[in-house]
Amino acid sequence: MIPRALLVAASALSLAACAGGPPPEIATPMPVLPESYLFAPEGETQTALADLLPRGDAGFDTLAAQALASSPSLAEAAARVEQARAGANRAGAERLPNVGINASVTGSRTNPGAIGANLPPGVTFDTEQVSYAANLTARWDLDLFGRLRAQERAALARLDAADASARAVRNALLAEIAASVIDWRTLEARDAEIRSDIASAEELARLAGVRERAGIAPGFDRVRAESSAASSRSRLAALESERARLLGRLITLTAQGGAQVRAALAQGEASATLPAPPTALPSGLLANRPDVLAAAATLAAEDAELAAAARSRFPIFDLSGAIGLLAFGIGDLFDNQSLVGSLAGTIAGPLLDFGRIQAEIDGAAAEKQAAFAAYRGAVFTALGDAEAGYGLVAAADGEAAAAAAEADSLQRAARLANNRYEAGLADFLTVLEARRAADASGERAAAARGRAQRARVILWQALGGSTLS
Repeated sequence: MIPRALLVAASALSLAACAGGPPPEIATPMPVLPESYLFAPEGETQTALADLLPRGDAGFDTLAAQALASSPSLAEAAARVEQARAGANRAGAERLPNVGINASVTGSRTNPGAIGANLPPGVTFDTEQVSYAANLTARWDLDLFGRLRAQERAALARLDAADASARAVRNALLAEIAASVIDWRTLEARDAEIRSDIASAEELARLAGVRERAGIAPGFDRVRAESSAASSRSRLAALESERARLLGRLITLTAQGGAQVRAALAQGEASATLPAPPTALPSGLLANRPDVLAAAATLAAEDAELAAAARSRFPIFDLSGAIGLLAFGIGDLFDNQSLVGSLAGTIAGPLLDFGRIQAEIDGAAAEKQAAFAAYRGAVFTALGDAEAGYGLVAAADGEAAAAAAEADSLQRAARLANNRYEAGLADFLTVLEARRAADASGERAAAARGRAQRARVILWQALGGSTLS
């Protein structure tokens, strides 16, 4: 009789669940990407993605290693991964039996009046009683409809998303360190160029002073040459504020002291070459970009959460049991008569919830739609970053080449004007104008080269980054 009633109840619960219909279908088509990048160089290149970073610079290598070992942002990201891993472990453990153990000592006292005073002769009862118990219990959700399996899939996807987010933090950290080191090397190159300008202006002032003392040139020529040198000195002094800013930024990124950062920067020097941009395909962003991977994992998690919410309509089948000892005397606890046990099977499910579960399903469906929109946004953000990265490299290379050619031409013109002045074939104004045109041209060329190196770091990050090994 009881099994038949249980079967009837199970059938009723299953039919009630199925009456709600399947969960809503949320289309998640793969975004269509172009076959190639618009600004990518034509033909194959042998450049590895990691070569876009200043890996040959000992300063960058040291600071990057220090940051990877002690950066607070990386430590926080690693903790988020461990938190997600713990959630995945918990979700997996929910599918296994839950076994427990307990022990108790219970004392009770009964009022004799509750039984009555007119007991048959020879019948007595203890008004005070102490019981001793120890039990081993177990409970297991059979998960016949896969609700717990769906929740475990969601937790594992959250772990993948946390891992991808941690990789994104690592890439951003390395990119900022690389950019800061490049800016530092650019400051060193600008410093050298400005000092060269000062030396040239001082030599011109010295020559003008000689001619002034000889009475063949006015003192105004010397003053104008000295003002040119003073202008270069003011540009040189302005570099110190930029150095202080970069040093502070690197202290924050690497979690090192200022002296350690300064010592690391003193080890290396700027790279003499600009590596060609590597060949890559837009489809590679789906497998390499950490933010795209994190968005895809979040979408998978929301899909599993929707499945778990839909399975809440179905009944839960539980098996539970206990085996233990129960005695009313501590000495009788291990007698055969004290052995007790129980075994039960339960079924429970929604019958009339007045839309509660449907609301959860609708909410999970909306979360999946939002996750899909975020995934598409991440894909096209990655595509835009990569296109811009290739375009920046091309534009910065063109600017660097033009600035270097301009500096070479203006420096050569300044030397020729100076030679003609010394030979008496040109006046001082011609030399001064040539010198002013040449001043800062070398600094501009150094800054343009730094921007070209920085553009490669941007491209490295846009394509998904890579390991430094």
